Amino acid sequence: MAAVGMITQFAYRTQKTIGLINGHPQYSHQPGFDRPETNSRCCTYSPDGRYFAWSCNEDVKIANPNTGEIVTALPAQNVQEIGFSPRGSYIITWERPTQQEDGGATKNLKIWRTETAEHVVAFVQKSQSGWNLQYTYDEKYCARVVTNTVQFFESTNMKAVWKNLRLEGVAEVALSLGENYSVAAFVPELKGNPAVVKIFQVPNFNDVLSQRSFYKADRVQLKWNVLGTSVLVFSQTDADQTGKSYYGETNLYLVTVAGNSDCRVSLDKEGPIHDVAWSTDSKEFGVVYGFMPAKTTIFDARANLSHQLPAGPRNTIIFSPHARWVLVAGFGNLQGSMDIYDRQAGMKKICTIEASNASVCKWSPDGRHILTATTSPRLRVDNGVKIWHYTGDLMYTLDLDELYHVTWLPQSAPMHPLPNPLPPAPTPHESALAHVATTTPKKPAGAYRPPHARNTATPLHFKREDEGGAAHIYTNGSGTGSGSGSNGLFGKGRRREVPGAAPAEKLVPGAAPGGGVSLAGTGAGADEENPSRTAVKNKKKREAAKKAKAEQLQQQAANAAGNGISQGPQTDREGREGNGRNPQQHHTRSKSRTNQQGEGHRRSKSKTGGENQNHHGRHHSEHHQLQIRTGADSLAPPIDPSTPQKRQTDQDAEPQTPDGTPSTQDKKLRGLHKKLRAIEDLKQRLANGEKLEDTQLKKIRTEDQVRRELNGLA
Repeated sequence: MAAVGMITQFAYRTQKTIGLINGHPQYSHQPGFDRPETNSRCCTYSPDGRYFAWSCNEDVKIANPNTGEIVTALPAQNVQEIGFSPRGSYIITWERPTQQEDGGATKNLKIWRTETAEHVVAFVQKSQSGWNLQYTYDEKYCARVVTNTVQFFESTNMKAVWKNLRLEGVAEVALSLGENYSVAAFVPELKGNPAVVKIFQVPNFNDVLSQRSFYKADRVQLKWNVLGTSVLVFSQTDADQTGKSYYGETNLYLVTVAGNSDCRVSLDKEGPIHDVAWSTDSKEFGVVYGFMPAKTTIFDARANLSHQLPAGPRNTIIFSPHARWVLVAGFGNLQGSMDIYDRQAGMKKICTIEASNASVCKWSPDGRHILTATTSPRLRVDNGVKIWHYTGDLMYTLDLDELYHVTWLPQSAPMHPLPNPLPPAPTPHESALAHVATTTPKKPAGAYRPPHARNTATPLHFKREDEGGAAHIYTNGSGTGSGSGSNGLFGKGRRREVPGAAPAEKLVPGAAPGGGVSLAGTGAGADEENPSRTAVKNKKKREAAKKAKAEQLQQQAANAAGNGISQGPQTDREGREGNGRNPQQHHTRSKSRTNQQGEGHRRSKSKTGGENQNHHGRHHSEHHQLQIRTGADSLAPPIDPSTPQKRQTDQDAEPQTPDGTPSTQDKKLRGLHKKLRAIEDLKQRLANGEKLEDTQLKKIRTEDQVRRELNGLA
């Protein structure tokens, strides 16, 4: 039978004190509780609501929250964390790990009997994350995770391990909240194998009731429903390989004990998953997901879509204790709006509450009030507690300095039955009335608008998706949408969209805007969209090499025609050597570009065969070259016969790979010549009396070695 006249209560902890405040309709401090004036690290209620504990520098105090009287104290100093078993029979404390005199670690995780303060057992627990033991609903068994093992204990005999569940690499464990003694264990990706979540029945660890394997999971949150029949696996990665999210990738999976409804929860909007929560009746669960404005979807117990709420700047979802209402809010870097929906009325929206700067939001056990608080260290100003009615009215406010923690006294939903019909909101407390009277409503400033655009309707392209604007396409990294970059996460695309301007024309792949020269070329890969700058640069190099090779062939043909010789390149060279060139110069000539520069005075002759060639030969050669040139070559300026030109033949051309890039040997030669030029420059500076550094003098001494390497390659 439901209790009559039950009063809710919440506790708060500031930098200097701890307090207990009774809720509706009193809104006053617990008269029997003597507020300690001490620097406390933590405080908490027991899950059954019988005890309230807080830590002091010298011990841990345990009090009765209904009367405020201290029940007992634990002789534990510098306690950082406090926890209770489900029925409050045991209290668990955690201290910072320290070393003993012999070098061993101290046993900093301690279990005590709550009523007698008797010390039961202690363990070594170095990490503060996941420090607490996990109990079954009846406190019969408890479990803790060690390396590659989950240890199970009987609560009545904590001295020895009862059962071991061995899983290599196990990182996360969650005991079921129901009466079926189930346990879910998560093993992350290991040696190329996918991550896996397995469900076992305690103590039959040889049989796996259900399991689900998946990739992209560095860590998970395991969320059991109240009945203990299903668990939601909220997986996260440390980095998003696509570059679309700074916070990594997220996925959601449903795993059931029966194994008949295991699946990945399908979400129809791209972006991260912000929050996941089960309803308190275990019939539905809600998910807030997607890039802002985020979508909120309610699924049934088999992951089938049940309701879809309007999109908006939201990242939190909480079901009321009676599963009657759903709260969808946006906290953190969002403005703090809370939407209340009635499940029994087909997800009808009741109201929107503006709770700006809230860092804590919790439903009251009576299911009709909502507590919000601004806490430190997130914000060190405007700290305090506010209590709202589900219809949107402010009921109570309490301003506090450096508020660190606030929580409701746990009470079951049957202790606060919902009346039918629901009464209207009660009269607010005087603190709320004073707050409303002294607070001037702030007019939303909105985004800056230039003078000519003020007092006009906001264009659609400046509105969010939930306000009627177009959906924003996130293509950071690997997207193919408009304006996406080609250089990864921080690259800039060739085109950008200007808000308010007409959309850019759809370009043919490989074409440039406005009909300019294509950056992609017409060869292999020309149809690729958004090539990177490196790819464009490499394509330009290959095209230039092909063009130079074609010009060489045209030049050779022109030279042969001018001399009346139809032989190949070797015969053409022999003819030119007999036409005034010393044969020894031909044999001493190097194929490298560097040697061409060093012996340029030997080869500074016209493209038609040399300065001593007759005028008719030059004229005929130039006329033939102009006839065989096509395309862009035909636009080149005519060659002046009196100007010496560098002649390129197959021997003169630098060694190249089949794709037109310089060979490895050519690159080495270029590097060595560059070193020699630098050494000569340093020697000249030294001769001029300039003082050089040690590294520069050392570089001059390497001249002989560089020349030996150069001679070896040449």
